[in-house]
Amino acid sequence: MKTELKQLLLKIDSSISSGTTRSEILLNTCKLLKENVYHYDWVGFYLLDEQNSNLILEVFDGKTTEHTMIPVGKGVCGQVAESKKLKIVQDVSQEGNYIACSIDVQSEIVVPVLKDGKFVAEIDIDSHSPSPFTIDDEKFLTSICQKLSVLF
Repeated sequence: MKTELKQLLLKIDSSISSGTTRSEILLNTCKLLKENVYHYDWVGFYLLDEQNSNLILEVFDGKTTEHTMIPVGKGVCGQVAESKKLKIVQDVSQEGNYIACSIDVQSEIVVPVLKDGKFVAEIDIDSHSPSPFTIDDEKFLTSICQKLSVLF
């Protein structure tokens, strides 16, 4: 993993141990990622509303979206909630079950937050760049989600 990504992980560790609220920690994570990773143009966290089988947008950094509630199974975010597996879409125009948030979005990565093997939330990142996501993004974001699982 690149040095700058490792430094961001340390900042997120520091944020987690700061004693602030979960929402503040998640929002801080969104801001750190959007400001420091060139191809992260929108970063948000959806939390599972298990009772209603929906994902609820908790916090984000980027353009406002109308997609503040997504049914489990619908769109890339809903598919990740259902499968509990990371999903990368390098070209959203090729994704049949895609929920468009902005005409600028070209690609998306969604990584689940699992607590004791159970899906509780996910990080959703949209990019205005074509095919930007690599194995480094996968490892980096998976590590973040593992660290944040202590908040749930």
